Amino acid sequence: MMRFARRMSSVHRSFIREILKVTEDAGIISFAGGLPNPRFFPVREVAEAAQHVLSSAGPSSLQYATTEGFPPLRELIAERYARKGVHVTSRDILIVTGSQQGLDLVGKVFLDPQDRVLVERPTYLAAIQSFGIFEPRFRSVCLEEDGVSLEGLEEALGEGDARLFYAIPNFQNPSGITWSAESRGGAARLLQGSSTVLVEDDPYGELRFIGRDVPPVWSSMEDPRAHAVLLGTFSKIVSPGLRIGWVVAGPEVMERLVIAKQASDLHSNILSQRIVHRYLSHCDVEAHIETIRAGYRAQRDLMVDMVGRVFPPEVTCTKPEGGMFLWMTLPAGVSALRFFEAALEQKVAFVPGQAFFPDGGGDNTLRLNFSNSDQAMIEEGMTRLGRVYAELQERAPAVR
Repeated sequence: MMRFARRMSSVHRSFIREILKVTEDAGIISFAGGLPNPRFFPVREVAEAAQHVLSSAGPSSLQYATTEGFPPLRELIAERYARKGVHVTSRDILIVTGSQQGLDLVGKVFLDPQDRVLVERPTYLAAIQSFGIFEPRFRSVCLEEDGVSLEGLEEALGEGDARLFYAIPNFQNPSGITWSAESRGGAARLLQGSSTVLVEDDPYGELRFIGRDVPPVWSSMEDPRAHAVLLGTFSKIVSPGLRIGWVVAGPEVMERLVIAKQASDLHSNILSQRIVHRYLSHCDVEAHIETIRAGYRAQRDLMVDMVGRVFPPEVTCTKPEGGMFLWMTLPAGVSALRFFEAALEQKVAFVPGQAFFPDGGGDNTLRLNFSNSDQAMIEEGMTRLGRVYAELQERAPAVR
């Protein structure tokens, strides 16, 4: 009988990925995955970029490359940050295979078994899975309507050394909540007075369609390179299939990240890096992003409206200013997992919320994705969900 590493016993398959296997049935309306809408993928432009890269730099695009990543792409990322008032250099940027690899590398660099990791409550499921492989102890900090609870964060930091605090301040996955400027500034001050490193993940920041951008927590810190790392990705504005993300970090952390990446995969796909660079530098990316924002805004508005139309008032949802997700809260005692099972029978899928709570809870919550649906799918899917919920409530003693 094979013997596996102990760490594998504490990490399970991604609940969302398992749900997505079910939703491969073409008849299912899925609000489960965190998928960008493929109708917004710039297929023609990426094809032209790929053709140019291969015709002008084919051999070097198919060869091994440096671990840190394609220098012009790193410079372009630094320039995009500068336009937002975030001052980093290309030396602060490591190209990774999707921001998910960034989480893995951060875990390798910082975590030993039983180290404490602070996360938002609820938090991104794949971060639980990625950090979980290193056998930490998770401690959740509650989210409020305008961001992380500063009182809760101060209490968690005061309980002893926590190696990391993982957060998604923009259009958080799964809740859709965005941290206010006050919440970001307060968190920055608390973290600067501790030894805890902020891991600020920003996969959705470009997808704001209501209100004004808020600078990252990184920008509120006096010396962010000593207290934080910043993660980004092109998955949501170009293509997730190209698998190009990045980590921003100071030199001390960067040195260790590079070593960890060399041990992992040597370097990220250099052909994809060059294609993304060509696309970003020769196409009207901002117009493309505006198209995505407009589409997602309409889908978000419709889904929020449908929640109000098909569910009773005691069922609530967040009203995100951007991103890809709504977070629904059912009355206390109502099982979202039972709701999910009944909904699946009616060919609709979502993600029950308990998967996003590493230390338990969330039984009456669920996540809905609005980005990967058209308006007809949202109307039909939400109508079915409302009908299923009403039928379950008629049999309330059986679902509580």
